[in-house]
Amino acid sequence: MNTTDAKRVLETALVCSAQAMPLRDMELLFDAAVGADTLKRLLAELQDEWAGRGVELVQVASGWRFQSRPEMRPYLDRLHPEKPPKYSRATLETLAIIAYRQPVTRGDMEDIRGVTINSLLLKQLEDRGWIEVIGHRETVGRPALYATTRQFLDDLGLASLDQLPTLEAGGIASAALEQIEFALSDPGLQPPVADVEGALPFDAPQAAPEEAAGPVDVQPQEPPTGDASDDEQAGPTGPVAQP
Repeated sequence: MNTTDAKRVLETALVCSAQAMPLRDMELLFDAAVGADTLKRLLAELQDEWAGRGVELVQVASGWRFQSRPEMRPYLDRLHPEKPPKYSRATLETLAIIAYRQPVTRGDMEDIRGVTINSLLLKQLEDRGWIEVIGHRETVGRPALYATTRQFLDDLGLASLDQLPTLEAGGIASAALEQIEFALSDPGLQPPVADVEGALPFDAPQAAPEEAAGPVDVQPQEPPTGDASDDEQAGPTGPVAQP
């Protein structure tokens, strides 16, 4: 199979796929006759060829996918005029703590936030597929350790945690929180969160060295990789639109 035909097959598979496609699945298209290096070159060529269109080819944590460009959202929204789900500030800030300080326990989150975190909030984030328990800290009570998932990165349109906004000293960054909410409400139609400048929406010290926190019992896992009172709950967690 020549390069032109291989690129045509790859493009067709990506356009028809309902989810991001990893390189290993792309290799199956060609019965392993096309290597990873060649696939990456073809992907780069496809990105260039689609550069001037309303849809772009991007890499996220789970693989590669086509998605609409941010400037297309106002038009696509006319097909689905319902408002996207809203997430409480408690939800967004808790999610930010986990993303930047992971792995963290519920106690760690409460120390940073200075308030009690609702158990239902964490359960909703788990049910949404954005966080998961990856182990337990070897200390009194063996509290669960939380981390973000590949789904979290996919829904933000990111390939890795390194693409999250850089932390800076400062206070609440409302614009950053709004961007995270916007991204999670409708992935594929928005600019990545990495485009937003700003700090975490709270002043928090860097995580303590691992030896200070005590030994950690972490279960094997695939790399991924706001003020909340007791009665505060996370916002709606409806399905995320596929690009």
